Amino acid sequence: MGQKRTTLICFGLVGFLLGLILARRISLTSIWLLIGLVFCLTPLLFPRNLLSLLSIVIIGMVFGLYRGTDFGQQLLPYQTLAKRQVTILATATSDGVYGEKTQLEFDVGNIKLVEPYRNKLVGTIGVRGFGEPMVQRGDELLVTAKLYPSRGSRQARMSFAKIQKVSVGTSPLNKLRRKFGIALQSVLPSPLGDLGLGILVGQRTTLPDQLNQQLSVVGLTHIVAVSGYNLTILVQLAQRLVSKRSKYQATIFTALLIGLFLVLTGSSASIVRAAIVSGLGLWAWYYGRTFSPMVLILLAAAITAGWFPAYLWSDVGWHLSFLAFFGVLVVAPAFQRRFLKGKKPKILLQLVIETTSAQLMTLPLIMYIFGRLSLVALLSNMLVVPLVPLAMGLSFVAGLAGMLLAPLAGWFAWPANLVMTYMLDIVRLTAELPKASVEAALSVWQLGLFYGLIVFLLFTWRRKKARITDNEWSQQMVDNQKAKGR
Repeated sequence: MGQKRTTLICFGLVGFLLGLILARRISLTSIWLLIGLVFCLTPLLFPRNLLSLLSIVIIGMVFGLYRGTDFGQQLLPYQTLAKRQVTILATATSDGVYGEKTQLEFDVGNIKLVEPYRNKLVGTIGVRGFGEPMVQRGDELLVTAKLYPSRGSRQARMSFAKIQKVSVGTSPLNKLRRKFGIALQSVLPSPLGDLGLGILVGQRTTLPDQLNQQLSVVGLTHIVAVSGYNLTILVQLAQRLVSKRSKYQATIFTALLIGLFLVLTGSSASIVRAAIVSGLGLWAWYYGRTFSPMVLILLAAAITAGWFPAYLWSDVGWHLSFLAFFGVLVVAPAFQRRFLKGKKPKILLQLVIETTSAQLMTLPLIMYIFGRLSLVALLSNMLVVPLVPLAMGLSFVAGLAGMLLAPLAGWFAWPANLVMTYMLDIVRLTAELPKASVEAALSVWQLGLFYGLIVFLLFTWRRKKARITDNEWSQQMVDNQKAKGR
C-alpha cells in the first residue's frame, strides 16, 4: 500500500474516531456550524498538501458525528428509566457467579423492555439478584428491579433483582463450551483446571478469590480475561511456525484457530477486536500485500467503535486492548529495528519483547484509572506470558482428551498440569514479594506526557531509519557510477 494512500486512510479513520468523541459533547446544530466554519477557514490557513489531509479528516468526522449522534439517541431510554422499577427480557452473556451479599452476578444483552412500556434497549446491563440457583450464558431471563446508570462497558445495572429463567440456552456452541469446561476441570485438579478455563475462554467465575487477588497484584489479570492480546500473540506464533511448510496451510490453520477461539470464548468484545486485527493481517499476508500496523489498529478501532460507540466513550477494556495492540504491532517492531538492527529474534525473545511493549503501553492508563502500580508486573509477565500460548494449546488438548478419551485423559493432561503449575508458582512467589503492589496514581498531564514521549521516540527512530536508508541508497548510486567508470 502506497505511503500517501496509507496516510490518507489513517487520517480518515482518525477523523471518524474524533467525530464519535465529539458526538457525545456537541449538539447536532453545533456540529454543522463547526464543520461549515472549518471548511471556510481551511483554504485560507493551510497549504494545498495539508488541505487534502484536513478534508479527509473532516469527511471522517462527519461520518463519526452522524453515527455517534444516532447512537446517543438510542441510549436516551436509559436516562428516562433511571431509578425506576423495570422488567426486562434478556439473554445472559456471561455465566453467573455469587458475589456481594450472596447475589448472583452476570451480564445480559439482547434486551427487551417489558415494563413500564415495551421497547428494545441497546448495550449490556449488569445484573445482581436472587431467584435462580445458577445462570449460564445463553439462558433467557426475566429480570425485575430498579435500573441505575452505569459507567464502563455496561450501560446500566440492576441490583437485588428478581430473576426468573424463561428458557435454558440450547445453542450447540453453548453446550459444547459447557461440556468442554466440565471435561477440562475433571482432568486437571483445582485450581489448575480453573486457570486453564480462564486462559482459554476467560471464565473467571470458578477461580479462587486468593488467586484472583494474586493475579491482580502481579499484573497478570489479563491472562484470564479473554485477552485479545493473547489471541494476537497466539496467531502470530502459529503463523510463524506453520508458514515454514506452506503459505496456504498456514493461512487455513490460522483462520481455523481464530474461528475456534471465537467459538470457545463466546465471541467476547476483546476477542472480536483481536480477530479483526488478526484476520486483516492474515488476508494481507496471504495475498502478498502489506498493511501498515497503524492502518490495522485504526481500522479495527473504527469498525468496533462505529458498531458500538460506547466502547470508545467509556469502556476501559477497549482502550487497554488497543494500547496493547499498539505495543505489539508498532512499539515491539520499532524496538527490534532500533536495538536488534532489524534481525528477526528467536520466538521466545520475540514474545518477551512483545509482552514488555504491551505492558509499557497499558501500564500508564492502569495507573491513571486504578491508582496502583505493580512493581513486579514486568518480571511476572516476562516469566509467565511467553508460556501462555503453550498453556492454551496444552489446556485445549487436555479438555479434548477429557471429552473424547476419558480413560487416557490423564496422560494427555500432564503437560498442561506441568506448565500451569509453574505459572501458579510464579504468581504466588511474586505476589508474596515485599511491596509487590503500591499506590501510584498518574494525573492527566502525566498520562499525556508519557504517551507523548512514546510517540516522539517512535517518530525519531523512524526518521533515523529513513536517513540511514537514504544514505545507503546514495552510497549505492556512487558505487554504481564508479563501477561504470571502470
